[in-house]
Amino acid sequence: MKITIVGTGYVGLITGTCFANAGNDVTCLDIDPKKVATLRKGEAPFYEPGLAEMMRKSIKANRLGFSDDPTTAYTDAAIIFICVGTPTGEDGRCNLAHVMGVADSISDSLDSFAEPPTVVVKSTVPVGTTHKVAERLKVRHSIANNPEFLREGNAIDDFMHPDRVVCGVEDERAQQTLEKLYAPFISDGYPIFFFDIHSSEMVKYASNAMLACKISFINEIASLCERNGANIERVRTGMCADSRIGTQFFKPGVGYGGSCFPKDTLAVMEMGEDAGAPCLVNTAVHELNQRQRRWFADRILNHFDGDLTGKKVTLWGLAFKPNTDDVRDAPSIDIAKTLLNAGATVTGFDPEASETYSSEVEQVQIVTDMYEATQDADALIICTEWSEFSSPDFVKLKSNLKEPVVFDGRNIYSRSEMALQGFNYYSVGRPTVEISPATT
Repeated sequence: MKITIVGTGYVGLITGTCFANAGNDVTCLDIDPKKVATLRKGEAPFYEPGLAEMMRKSIKANRLGFSDDPTTAYTDAAIIFICVGTPTGEDGRCNLAHVMGVADSISDSLDSFAEPPTVVVKSTVPVGTTHKVAERLKVRHSIANNPEFLREGNAIDDFMHPDRVVCGVEDERAQQTLEKLYAPFISDGYPIFFFDIHSSEMVKYASNAMLACKISFINEIASLCERNGANIERVRTGMCADSRIGTQFFKPGVGYGGSCFPKDTLAVMEMGEDAGAPCLVNTAVHELNQRQRRWFADRILNHFDGDLTGKKVTLWGLAFKPNTDDVRDAPSIDIAKTLLNAGATVTGFDPEASETYSSEVEQVQIVTDMYEATQDADALIICTEWSEFSSPDFVKLKSNLKEPVVFDGRNIYSRSEMALQGFNYYSVGRPTVEISPATT
């Protein structure tokens, strides 16, 4: 099948690459000629395990191509996926300018279509947007919505082996096209659902809002545990033994970040305001997530009596989660800015996100070795649970630090191990390990 993917960001590039890997003829369209030239070399503009290798394989097989010319990209396309960004504006609302721009571009390419294409909105958009796209399309078409459920760091596997595929359609032609396209990915029994378009659009928001809710909920319970002498890990174990609750996204930390949960939670709040039905739970989820970052930064400040002048602190983990270089709305950004404003010198290390982070917080000195980053630091702060951090050389780490102080925002170490190693150890929702000066 000939497919055109409009947008080569995270969703667009992974979608196009995976469809090409399944044998389709895929052209990815982007308006940036320099980016297109880089993509043609098989170089991914962001880090995602396995993506670059799959790109090069499909490019070599002539199944995956890139273009900055709409006419070339749209010619003879049976299906067009709109995968452009929908950033949150300063007012907290979803900016749909790029989506509507693509709709106009398709309309302007009327002569490129021998047969009416199926136009699929894959960008995450507020309910009703897909129909607004359809209204702007002057060409004959079928319209559909197909939300993505990709986890950064696991996106290739998520696409190739999805929990489910959700499609919103209005005619049999669109449904048959999408059934044929996704057949290789659901052959092992994964379900594909066909809903009305409004319901399909809402599934994406409802899913992400629920996951964000679980994260904020467990962080709120962790806060209660700290203030009441309980241990969140034990509380969590007792809770998650209930099959109705489950374990996923029920891990305390410094809050969620990235391009989806923050944006989608705000979008649900926006839809509630527009519909005259305020989404109070989602509003609380968002506020709790912001509070969690402030709380974690404040406990660092409190340890130093509110004054970090002349202090050096080190951040391990800058990306919002492991296995990605994405720092959008990462908790590490807010934490670093708070510490910098308090007078600290901040160094940071991340296996993949050094370059992307530098453009967000220029004052943070990026170091390429995790131990070098801790040299002569007054404290180590863990913001992201990269596997590299799970079993460090504690003797070397303690020797590097001026004071054996660790603030663990992801609870990756056991309290007993940190006590044995002689660290003052702060974690989330667990009693603090305090070592007397005589033992350090």
